[in-house]
Amino acid sequence: MGTIGTLTLVLVLAPAAAIVLILLIGRPRAAEMLNLAASALSLLAILGILAAKPTTELTFWGDYVVIDGLGTWTILCAAIVYCLASVYAVGYMRLLGEEGRLPRFYALFAGFGLSTLVGPMMNNAGLYWIAIELTTLISTFLVAFEREAASIEAAWKYIIVVSAGISLALLGTVLFYWSGTFVLGPTYDMTWKALQEIAPRLNPSLVSLAFLLVLIGYGTKVGLAPMHTWLPDAHSEGPAPVSALLSGALLNTAMVGIVRYLAVADAAGIATLARGTLLALGAFSLFVASMFIVRQKGLKRLMAYSSVEHMGVIALGFGFGGPLGTAGALYHMLNHSLNKSLMFFGAGAVMRAYQTKRISRIRQVMRQLPMLGALWLAGAVAITGAPPFALFLSELAIIRAGLAKSNYALVGLMAVLLVVIFVGFLNHFRAMYFEEDEAGARTIAPVSLWCLLPMGLALVPLLVMGLWWPQGLWEHFQQIAQALDATRPTGGAP
Repeated sequence: MGTIGTLTLVLVLAPAAAIVLILLIGRPRAAEMLNLAASALSLLAILGILAAKPTTELTFWGDYVVIDGLGTWTILCAAIVYCLASVYAVGYMRLLGEEGRLPRFYALFAGFGLSTLVGPMMNNAGLYWIAIELTTLISTFLVAFEREAASIEAAWKYIIVVSAGISLALLGTVLFYWSGTFVLGPTYDMTWKALQEIAPRLNPSLVSLAFLLVLIGYGTKVGLAPMHTWLPDAHSEGPAPVSALLSGALLNTAMVGIVRYLAVADAAGIATLARGTLLALGAFSLFVASMFIVRQKGLKRLMAYSSVEHMGVIALGFGFGGPLGTAGALYHMLNHSLNKSLMFFGAGAVMRAYQTKRISRIRQVMRQLPMLGALWLAGAVAITGAPPFALFLSELAIIRAGLAKSNYALVGLMAVLLVVIFVGFLNHFRAMYFEEDEAGARTIAPVSLWCLLPMGLALVPLLVMGLWWPQGLWEHFQQIAQALDATRPTGGAP
């Protein structure tokens, strides 16, 4: 099996073993530590895989599992969020007064983390669909964990809307398989590489329909507008560590499917339709997010619409394509995962401290919670794409990719909407930090170190990677871009 195969096994078995042990032991403190240990092992495993630098695509277990550039990068994003959220959950979940139900929560949380790690390594389009559906089933129970009317309603909306979208993705998968039967016969292994190799010989009309179905289906899971309607409710009503995993890990895992099918569409000769549609959805997501962010009144819903915004930015990056577009989108995936985790961690702690979700009732955060306030404010500046943080570099790379493709109007629209979001988002923080509290003096409970530590751990790389784009990352992104579309030329580092 080799080193990479062993590390892949550790990556999967760590959270799987944690689930079993948590359910067998059934104690809250043990559940916390087992889930935390599993998340740390998974993160170390994927870092080990990346450090090994596999030069070619590797497959295991009957070619059902693939270790390639795109998959490992997405797994890295998910593993980082899973680990940070597991640290944060120790402090946050103790505040809910649900000690007896914590083992169940951590078993589900480990299962959710496992599903986001497994999805990107599925080398069969059908198995990938199953993995994405599994994320839906597990995370629905986590969204409804607090058992309040709003959280239960959000869970129902989540599973209904997302299942409808995933059903369309299944139909698109079936059509892709059917189109392949005209080339390879009635039965064949539906691997991503096989689809990409036979794509030039597939019926363009059938492939176009199939791609649009999977784009809408997985786009629903990604949260691209107008299929985003589940996202604000689910992200805002679930516990904060669940919201972080939903936004920072799950959305990227679903985006992988779109990107892999986009490579097939390029090879099939329908790049204009495929990329044009993805660009349109990305731009519309930015527009919708900007409108709702400016007028938002709920704290976690503000963070949720920010996720819609950044998934739109990533969609634009992959839609523009080329070395810069792909690199910018991949870099943005990691940056958004780190930054949005930080923002949901801060939002969860502030909501618990102030006992409200309404922005208008949260005031003088820096005075009341100095350490958390400083970390959260830095994260708010970073999430708007302002320098010197990493999202500025990834967004700049995507804008440069659009200009290189002569998409001047779309780049102009993107720039305008990003400015609107910058002003609208930070205006909410201006009110929460600098407006006087009409309720007068109040006693705010201190925030646990378990909640502060992952915020700091997320902020440091955002600052470092905003000042320095490592050459090794650029080379890794170049390899991924070449694998997705070998016909596109590569260039120098940005």
